[in-house]
Amino acid sequence: MSEHNTQSANADVNDYFQLLKPRVMSLVIFTAFVGVIAAPGDMHPIMAFVSVLLIAIGAGASGALNMWYDADIDQDMDRTKGRPVPAGKVSADHAKTYGMILSFGSVFLMGILINVTSAVLLALTIFFYVVIYTIWLKRRTPQNIVIGGAAGAFPPMIGWAAVTDSVTLESLVLFGIIFIWTPPHFFALSLFISNDYERVKVPMMPVVHGDQATRNNIIVYSLLLAPFAVLPYFMGFAGLAYGVVTAMLGLIFVYYALCISMKREGAEKRLFLFSIFYLFAVFATLALERIILGWIS
Repeated sequence: MSEHNTQSANADVNDYFQLLKPRVMSLVIFTAFVGVIAAPGDMHPIMAFVSVLLIAIGAGASGALNMWYDADIDQDMDRTKGRPVPAGKVSADHAKTYGMILSFGSVFLMGILINVTSAVLLALTIFFYVVIYTIWLKRRTPQNIVIGGAAGAFPPMIGWAAVTDSVTLESLVLFGIIFIWTPPHFFALSLFISNDYERVKVPMMPVVHGDQATRNNIIVYSLLLAPFAVLPYFMGFAGLAYGVVTAMLGLIFVYYALCISMKREGAEKRLFLFSIFYLFAVFATLALERIILGWIS
């Protein structure tokens, strides 16, 4: 038996689950669910579940393909060396095959069971993450996460399209919130693991332009994010609770960004962790509003 086949023979169910990047997938599931809840119109609960499941599988498939392509650098980074491929539990070839099968399967079923618009958006998400971000941008430009971040911003838009079979301005705003959130989130992370990126020659912002330029970018994107995230309230598809909560969270986000700019100890990790809570809270508030208003009406 070849070395590659031996690796995959020793893999268990959890190893293949880890290939799907479950922590990233949890955020995808949640934002896709909010997209379904926030969209106008009704969807049968079973079909809503199927929609979110297929979005999660598609996102997980792109994670597996990312691990296939990045196997050479993942093994040299402290943050990623425990992943199934660099840890020698699953071969890169098997990760590639696994990712391809799940990619085509999730898109095909989305088109057959839900609608063509959501299937096209799911295919675009996978293509953007694997080809545009992982293969083309990640190792070439410090703007990799800025442009590539679009892949993580599609799930609520796909959820919206699953209900409406359309792309609307409202769904583009939900896309925009995550798209603008992504750079400060990952730039904060890159500040305290920059040695990892430097070791494998991935041109993240602090490696190429230094820590101060990264801090400046965090400030700029944070100042853009805070007002942009309130747009659903002003556009009328979110209520007052959403507007107030999101505005307050935006101010806190900017405060943490300023702490990074002032080089306060541990500020990068605090913003990174808060940014995860921020995105969850913003989308949770939107979903809860819709659910409560639905009960009342």
